[in-house]
Amino acid sequence: MSAASGTFGDRMKHWRIEQLDWDAFDATKLDPDVIPIVKAASVVERNSLDYAAYLNNVFIGDPDFAKAADAWAVEEVQHGDALGKWAMLADPTWDYKSAFQRYRQTYKIDKDVDASIRGSRTGELIARCMVETGTSSFYTALADSTDEPVLKAICKQIAADEFRHFKLFYDHMHRYLGREKLGVIRRAQIALGRVLESEDDELASAFYTTNVPEGTDYDYGRCIADYMARAMPRYRPNHIQRVVSMIFKTIGIKPHSVIQTGTAKLMYRIIQFKSRRYQKQLAG
Repeated sequence: MSAASGTFGDRMKHWRIEQLDWDAFDATKLDPDVIPIVKAASVVERNSLDYAAYLNNVFIGDPDFAKAADAWAVEEVQHGDALGKWAMLADPTWDYKSAFQRYRQTYKIDKDVDASIRGSRTGELIARCMVETGTSSFYTALADSTDEPVLKAICKQIAADEFRHFKLFYDHMHRYLGREKLGVIRRAQIALGRVLESEDDELASAFYTTNVPEGTDYDYGRCIADYMARAMPRYRPNHIQRVVSMIFKTIGIKPHSVIQTGTAKLMYRIIQFKSRRYQKQLAG
């Protein structure tokens, strides 16, 4: 049964949008810098059915993984819908559905593949682990930085889902490692490559289609700066420690070590530097 099926999807969800206390929304606790990044995040999450189609093509002949990918996509779509509903409360002039359609017309992924762009199925799963590492840390950081109670509740639910998704892809990665035998260095290369893609066209396009008026030319540099200048300051050292721990676990390096602590400190400094650079870019 596909990810689009309501019955299958409902059974796979660990929570539902209607269970959230939407009446607790408090406009007096809104941070105006949060609203644009939530709008952008909503359409990226909602687009996960395309990624599920891509994954099903990469993992054709593996029904266990296909079932897992479909279940993952159902939960990701719900993330987008919850964030989109919140964003419309925060900005009643904004329409989530039309913004998503605009995003779909602007940003497309190649679903019609027969192999992973990462070179192997193990490589694809490493990349998925990196995505879930990034999203679980992002929503944790966003939950910790907002005082608006409904957004805080949504982000906590999403962060918990994303951590489970990391575990899902991690377990499948180990299943394939037994066949494909990727060493630590190659795994590290793939992981680092995917981490560096966090500032790619996907987020810039999402910011553009959800926050920039139609008819305005797309400026990647401006859009990624607009997004990152708002998102990066929300990270704290504890968030980055967890990120590095999950990365090390994925590539096969012992976590909770002196190397991990040093790497986390360096990564946090890099994030602070890039955050200041993006803010200066916007100010200029």
